[in-house]
Amino acid sequence: MLIVAVDVMSGDREPRERVAGVLRVLRLDGDLRALLVGKPAEIAPGLERLPDALRERVEIVPASQVIAMGEAPRTAVRRGRDSSMRVALNLVKEGRAAACVSAGNTGALTAISHFVLKTVESVERAAIMSAVPSSRGHTHMLDLGANTGATPLQLYQFACMGSIVARDLYGIEAPRVALLNIGEEDIKGHEVVQAAHALLGDGGVRYVGFVEGDGIFSGEVDVVVTDGFTGNVALKTMEGLARLIARRTRREFQSSVRGAIAGWIARPVLRRLAEGLDPRQYNGACMVGLRGVVVKSHGHADATAFARAVELAAHAARGELTSHIAQAFGA
Repeated sequence: MLIVAVDVMSGDREPRERVAGVLRVLRLDGDLRALLVGKPAEIAPGLERLPDALRERVEIVPASQVIAMGEAPRTAVRRGRDSSMRVALNLVKEGRAAACVSAGNTGALTAISHFVLKTVESVERAAIMSAVPSSRGHTHMLDLGANTGATPLQLYQFACMGSIVARDLYGIEAPRVALLNIGEEDIKGHEVVQAAHALLGDGGVRYVGFVEGDGIFSGEVDVVVTDGFTGNVALKTMEGLARLIARRTRREFQSSVRGAIAGWIARPVLRRLAEGLDPRQYNGACMVGLRGVVVKSHGHADATAFARAVELAAHAARGELTSHIAQAFGA
């Protein structure tokens, strides 16, 4: 039975929201167990009245500290030795869990993951990778925030790891990989992007060149590579735009009787559209390149969104993500 360690204390919501998300996954996945890491007094109430069969697949692992969302990464590494985040990652290192999930501070999770698990041999930095909706399904993006900057070699390695994930975990036979840039022409972009462009042009992946921001959603590429600063800005922009469209659409349908009737008629289509673009359905990002599976959840994730992150962690562990990347890099 697969075991996932879950940091239920970190993030912007109450621990009970993350506990509820874990339980939602356990009800659907009978071959999964969860180690809930944090303060027992705050976790236990969320486990009351569970059926025995479900309660047997949940264990509370005590941790006395919680890393704040604004805590500096170095401070988190130095002082957070008994934090829920650190303890959850230690469970993966010790082999007690196959994966770790946390909605905590991205910088702290990145720093502690590198400190505790280390990267696969030859991989310089791990990157955060997630799927976003596109016109033909999904586009996989990395880095989404683990590294504010990246060297040409690191961008090349991100591309290689992204291609492996898209191929081995999501069944894309020959993933099309592109570098995010301010233009598609070969002359565009700063020195780092140009150097990475040259490296990728030498082979290793199915590199199709540069892609602009609007190309992320075109369905013409499978993996988009960038540094963590740019990737995180792009991701948050997408989330904000999705919320804006939802609010504006709701407001227009509520503005008049005629609009309300039109909204009622279009309700089934609007519901499907909303579900397809709902950021909660895409919550959870793998930190690829580590010697263990780590999934970062959005800090504001509710139970529905957090459940998606736990499902992703289980999928990555069962797909032996770490082994596939290690083999590709000769480790």
